Amino acid sequence: MKSKLVRLSLLAIIAAFVSVTFMPVNAAFSETAHEKRIKQAAALLEKMGKETDADSLADTIHSGVGVAIFPKVIQGGLGFGGMAGEGIVLLKKGKSWNGPSFASLTGGSFGLQIGIEEIGLILVITNENGLSAFTGGKSFKLGADVSIAAGPVGRDAAAATDSSAKASIYSYSISKGLFAGISLSGSAINVNGDANKAYWGSALDAKAALSRPASGAKINPLVNKLNSLLKATK
Repeated sequence: MKSKLVRLSLLAIIAAFVSVTFMPVNAAFSETAHEKRIKQAAALLEKMGKETDADSLADTIHSGVGVAIFPKVIQGGLGFGGMAGEGIVLLKKGKSWNGPSFASLTGGSFGLQIGIEEIGLILVITNENGLSAFTGGKSFKLGADVSIAAGPVGRDAAAATDSSAKASIYSYSISKGLFAGISLSGSAINVNGDANKAYWGSALDAKAALSRPASGAKINPLVNKLNSLLKATK
């Protein structure tokens, strides 16, 4: 019975997510759709860059190896909760970026949850284990296949390096203009092959997409916002 309720809640969350985020079905994964997602991710970075904990986020990104940005994650439900969101993955290569690869996030949770909430989410990939999760296949589970923890803030952020990070992925989320905690353990991240194909013009897996330089008019707005965040908080 519980599994049936969870499935129903997830379907409700996904339906709400699609209605808020995507264009009509015949435009899904079109150039307009993925360009819109890139612009939403850039807008999220700009918004988070103005918050009190922006320095902590920037420090963690600076010492990490990549980011996954989910500009609109819908979570909530009736009785049993769930979440769904679409995001963009970029990897750091020195002072440059590679990608993007597109990904989806889905998850469910038990406990009383009423209503639907939209959050912005950034996952910072801190080390090779996290990198392998994003490039090693089509799907993985947070907390099971790869460790995840709430992103460090304040002085703790300075310790979030490849050698001393407590988790392979750190999460930062924002809701209603405030940095907020969110439980992602058990959630799944899947490669969005259709979006990758729409962006790159050919079917690329995550590893191939993330081996290519992030350059060009479509991705530059997001790359520029990432670089601006890192420069502004030095």
